[in-house]
Amino acid sequence: MYRDVSACNTYNYGDAVYWDARYIQEANCGSFDWYQRYTALRPFVRKYISPTSRVLMVGCGNAVISEDMVKDGFEDIMNIDISSVAIDMMRKKYENVPQLKYMQMDVKDMSFFPDESFDSVIDKGTLDSLMCGTGAPINAAQMLGEVSRLLKPGGVYMLITYGDPTVRMPHINRPVYNWKIELYIIPRPGFQKPAGSTSPKSYLEPVPVTEKGLLPADYTLEDPDSHFIYVCKKIDEPTYVSGRSTNSLTDVTLQR
Repeated sequence: MYRDVSACNTYNYGDAVYWDARYIQEANCGSFDWYQRYTALRPFVRKYISPTSRVLMVGCGNAVISEDMVKDGFEDIMNIDISSVAIDMMRKKYENVPQLKYMQMDVKDMSFFPDESFDSVIDKGTLDSLMCGTGAPINAAQMLGEVSRLLKPGGVYMLITYGDPTVRMPHINRPVYNWKIELYIIPRPGFQKPAGSTSPKSYLEPVPVTEKGLLPADYTLEDPDSHFIYVCKKIDEPTYVSGRSTNSLTDVTLQR
């Protein structure tokens, strides 16, 4: 298990100093959501996470996904980030929104929270940041161990990432976490299918994977820059990734 060298540049995305400097520099640039906005993620969030559940948003930055979730009925979202600059900004912005709470915290050490504190954890690019930093495999294991500890039995860790199964499954598909994993693949924002494309694929259907949790050899990504959503459900007995599922998101109402 290695660092995501091919997807990283010279910045250390796992370093608080980098993020503090970046948020100060971009203070007047408004919010920024990595990868996908809530409108695209909503079918998955609503399928697996109850609006009345206690949600932990790791690596919240200055994104508006938590705000959008509150507008959609979610009642209790704890947001954490390694950057004190980002947390200070967001506390001030949402000081009159009781459903949103903000704390400066390192995802590798969330000992402030007791075991089984949350029904769900949402990660939109935070594991990716650690995978671009020094000591990536150890940092990733520390973070994922904390996520597993904080999840209640039956709780869900939803990972939104650029990492395909070859680089993410070795980290998340470990018996110690007791996670049953389903995979979804969605195109990047703005992607349009090639003219004449007749692909029957639905982004709201889980993708069948091999026993090792990898994509079948004949599987073709419509968008080579797709994003991957790993829905990891904590269960009481050790398990491995599910090879095929009949669950579908097509029955989720997409209208607000």
